[in-house]
Amino acid sequence: MEEEEITILEDHLDRIRPFMSKKGIEAVEESGVFEYDESGEIVTPLVKGGECAYVYFEKGIARCAIEKAFEEKAIPFPKPISCHLYPVRIKKARDNELVNYHKWPICNSALVKGLEEKLPLYRFLESSLTRKYGRSWYNQLVRLLQK
Repeated sequence: MEEEEITILEDHLDRIRPFMSKKGIEAVEESGVFEYDESGEIVTPLVKGGECAYVYFEKGIARCAIEKAFEEKAIPFPKPISCHLYPVRIKKARDNELVNYHKWPICNSALVKGLEEKLPLYRFLESSLTRKYGRSWYNQLVRLLQK
């Protein structure tokens, strides 16, 4: 999560809460809208070390309460950029950012679907990668990956 997103979540939590699970609400009430991971990065809180506190399940599919609140026009903010990018994770390394895929079993069915639809991860994440780095950066990525 970006530091400036903390205030945004705090300011809009009352409008996000109706879309959250009971366990997610309890996790946020316990730790706040964010916490620090083992490497000191700002992250969304987890429900007892499991899923994100903002996750709710609809027909067995994990959904984001922040994104749902945005779609319902309850808040003006789509969701933290790190969430929008997931399963890609950004790591800072000196003056650069490393863009890496975070392999996690929860994403296996999405990977299978992507293979079936011939939809590579960078195409699936076009809007989030463009949000983070801009259209020019994304177009350059596409050119590099299509060589």
